[in-house]
Parts: sequence; C-alpha cells; structure tokens
Amino acid sequence: MKNIIESKHFKTTGQGFYEITNDVNSWLLNKECNKGQLNLFIQHTSASLIIMENASPEVLNDIDAYFKKNIPEDSSLYEHSYEGNDDMPAHLKYMLTQTSLTIPMDQGKLLLGTWQGIFLYEHRYNQHTRKIIFSFTGD
Repeated sequence: MKNIIESKHFKTTGQGFYEITNDVNSWLLNKECNKGQLNLFIQHTSASLIIMENASPEVLNDIDAYFKKNIPEDSSLYEHSYEGNDDMPAHLKYMLTQTSLTIPMDQGKLLLGTWQGIFLYEHRYNQHTRKIIFSFTGD
C-alpha cells in the first residue's frame, strides 16, 4: 500500500478558475498510482478547490457572476478589510466552497464524471502562488 504526501505550487494571475486536472493526473501517473483515494488540500484562506464542469466556460462565468452579486467586493461593508476590497469577500467565497477534495481512482484514472474537472478557484485580485497538498492512499 502506498501512502504519499507531497505539496505542489500553482501560480495564479488574479481572480478566476484555474483548471488543474491535467496537473493532478500527471502527478498520479508519475507516482504510479493505480487504485485508491486522492485528497487535495489547499493551504490558504482566500482560494479554494472545486470540482466543476470543464466543457462549457459559461458555467464558470455564471458561478463567478453569482459570487460577485452575492458577496460584494466593497471593503466598507466588512470589518475585516486589511488587504483591500477583495480581502473579506475572498474569505467568504473560501468558506462557501471547498478547502479539500477527495477523489477515488481506479485503474490509474480519477473517477471523475465525463464533464468534471478540478479547479483552483482564486478569490484575490493579485497574482499568488498557491500551495496544494496531494495525499494519495492506495495501490
């Protein structure tokens, strides 16, 4: 049984969705993982991880519009605003999405649905380097 834990860094250029499915698949292939569970955990409170449709960009646009409508980026609305208009809204988006994902795999492939992809969801305006912990348990 394998038990692998490593971290990978991903650069973002500002708010938005960054598909990391291919990076995750490459990591699993490199580690010769066949069957088990992969857990991804982001070590930040202003970016998150999601599994979402990767076939239609309109889906991601609609999600972004939903968050912008329901979580205003206006520091005058929040007590916590040390780092600008996107500071507290980034924490709220993080709280409403996911900090970790657990995905089963079999025969060397993640068991994602046909239209599912793994995304790093950056909530801040500026570029960042985000650290994600990859943890695999299985064969």
